[in-house]
Amino acid sequence: MSLLPTLIDDVIDRALAEDLAGGDLTSEACIDADTTATGAAHARAAIVACGGLVFRRVFERIDPTVTVEIAVPDGALVEAGTPLWRLRGRARALLAGERTALNLVQRMCGIATLARRYVDAIPRGLTTRVTDTRKTTPGLRALERYAVRTGGAHNHRDNLGSAVLIKDNHVIAAGGLTAAIRRARALAPHTSRVEVEVDSLVQLDEALDAGADVILVDNFTTPDVREAVARVRARGPARPIVEASGGITLARIAELAEAGVDVISVGALTHSAPAADIGLDFAL
Repeated sequence: MSLLPTLIDDVIDRALAEDLAGGDLTSEACIDADTTATGAAHARAAIVACGGLVFRRVFERIDPTVTVEIAVPDGALVEAGTPLWRLRGRARALLAGERTALNLVQRMCGIATLARRYVDAIPRGLTTRVTDTRKTTPGLRALERYAVRTGGAHNHRDNLGSAVLIKDNHVIAAGGLTAAIRRARALAPHTSRVEVEVDSLVQLDEALDAGADVILVDNFTTPDVREAVARVRARGPARPIVEASGGITLARIAELAEAGVDVISVGALTHSAPAADIGLDFAL
């Protein structure tokens, strides 16, 4: 579940370049260079903590002498007022990194918190998997996908080269659903499953006959999802995986899981997660 340091540093350096392109005029004008301060970031609402290493690394990239203590591990559910991370160092460095650090961890904690809510909505005893999608903030995918995992959900394909997923425009360009599946089966690596998105029960039957490994039922009503699952299960133990997606809300998670789908992919985990409320307060 870890993040690669090289990925973290790349994101942080680009974010810091945006905020510090002209230095920190206010801090440089008001505060002596050798002034030190301590501070702590607190949750201002109940959240899932996420991004401690990212928070620390922001300040280390500005000033390696800054020390950051991670008070709460990633994945912990904390109440309002809980100190998440404590820091000490040159006041100018702390102020230079404050906004960038908070921007990143507020985003990550918000996603982790929302992911936990979706996972907790799966009825006890069911094994339906909640996943994200590629609807991530450009440049922040690694951090956002880590936050999804921290919240207890799973990741879908990481990029276009990591899996075959035939969607509606692929079907049109390939000359039909069956043609697209057959071409993918013939040309994709043997290690890759062939997943296809369908928008009707008619397309579902075609995908089954064409030998899809995973079938994504897109924007199906719950009764149609139940029918789709029944048709897939009728194919026997070697049946395809059934994934539901398209406008998935928290209110539908339980009924979709009870309908028997194996996976529910939720774009909202990343594209609509509200930033967590976290404050960073200094004390000289």
